[in-house]
Amino acid sequence: MELYALIRSGTLAVDFETRRQKQQELMAGMVERKIRRRARQLYDTRGQAEGFSLQDWFQAESEVIESSILAPVYRKIQASNPQSAQQEPKAGSETSA
Repeated sequence: MELYALIRSGTLAVDFETRRQKQQELMAGMVERKIRRRARQLYDTRGQAEGFSLQDWFQAESEVIESSILAPVYRKIQASNPQSAQQEPKAGSETSA
């Protein structure tokens, strides 16, 4: 009876929704880490030349998303949180993971 009461009250539904959101955020974070690593590789390949951080980021993002099954989750999180796109550090200031 307790489970039924939780379902009727909506508490259980909220917990499922919260869990789903957290999982999506974790998956998007995994994709973003791959993008950061690839951007760093591009930066290093270029001889650590400054001034290409956006180009490196967009190229890395394109390559990683193209090959990732998590791309739809990443795009959804990015679209719902436009601030994250503004907080990308320069490729040269990242540490490789």
